[in-house]
Amino acid sequence: MKLDPVSLKLFVAVMETGTIADAAAREHIAASAVSKRMSELEATLGTELFTRSNKGAAATAAAYVLLNLARGALNNLDNIVAQMGEYSSGMRGHVRVFANISAITQFLPEELKSFLVDYPLVQIHLEERISSVIAKAVADNAADIGILNVGNYGEDVTFLPYHEDELVVIVPHAHPLTRKKSTTLRQALAYDFVGTHPGSAINNRLQQAAGEIGKPLKLRIQVASYDALCLMVAAGLGIGVMPRDSARLYLRSLKIKSIALAEPWAKRRLVICVRAYDALSSVAKALVDHLRGPATPTARTPTRSGKALAATTASTTP
Repeated sequence: MKLDPVSLKLFVAVMETGTIADAAAREHIAASAVSKRMSELEATLGTELFTRSNKGAAATAAAYVLLNLARGALNNLDNIVAQMGEYSSGMRGHVRVFANISAITQFLPEELKSFLVDYPLVQIHLEERISSVIAKAVADNAADIGILNVGNYGEDVTFLPYHEDELVVIVPHAHPLTRKKSTTLRQALAYDFVGTHPGSAINNRLQQAAGEIGKPLKLRIQVASYDALCLMVAAGLGIGVMPRDSARLYLRSLKIKSIALAEPWAKRRLVICVRAYDALSSVAKALVDHLRGPATPTARTPTRSGKALAATTASTTP
C-alpha cells in the first residue's frame, strides 16, 4: 500500500473546507481532480471516507480518524524538510575534531564557545592527540578537522593557517635559572627535564635540538598533560618546556616561573588540517572558517602536505 502525500494534503483540505469545490479552490486545482484523488485514496485504504449524495459528500467516521493521522504524517514530512535544511545550512550537525594539547589549552576553549553560541545545535566531538596521530586521523577520515603543529607528516592532507605560539622554560621558584630573563637550550640542558608524553611535538623538538648541540636531554619524568608537568616542576623534579599562554594558567597557583627560551624554533605555528576544504560538510566548513577568523587572501591559501611544505617550514617545530 502506498499513500500519496499530495492526496493526503487534498484530503485534509476537503475536511477543513467542507466541500471538494472549496478544497479545489484553496489548493488551486480542478474540482474533478480532487474528486478523483479522493476516490483513489478510498480505493487504496479500502475504506469509505465520504458518503455521496445529490446534496454533496459527507465525511464518515473513518475520515475523521484519517484526518488526525494525515495531519501528523504531513507535519512529519515538513519536519524532515526543515531539519535537513538546517543540516545543509550548517546549523545542525556533528564535527569530529582532533587537536594537540597546545591548541586545547591556549585557543580552543573560547573559540569553540563562541562558535556554539552561533550554532547551538552543532555537536563537536573533541579529542586530544599528538600531531602525527592527528594528521593520520584526518587522512584516514577518523577526524574531520585536526589542529596541530606545522610539519611534514607524510599524509595527503591540506594545512590551513591557524595560530602562532611561543615555547618557554618552566622552573621552580628556587631554581638557578630564575635569575635569567631568558635561557638557551644549551644552558637548560644542564638540568633534569620533565617531559610530555612520547611522540609529542615539544619532546621531538627538544630531542632534535639537543642532538644538534651534542648534549643529552635528561628526561627524568614524562607526563601526559601540562598541568601534570607544572605540578612536577613545582615539586622540584625537573624543568619543563611548554607554550607561554598555557603556562600562564599555572603561574599564580603554583610556585613556578616561566623564562623565555632564546631559540629560533621556540616560536611555532599551529595549523588546521583537513583532507580537502571544499569536501567538508557545511557545518565542518563553518567551524574551520570560525577558527581561522579574519584572514588575508594569502593566509587563506591552503598548503598540501609534502616537500613544498617542508621547504617553507624548515625552522619550525614538527
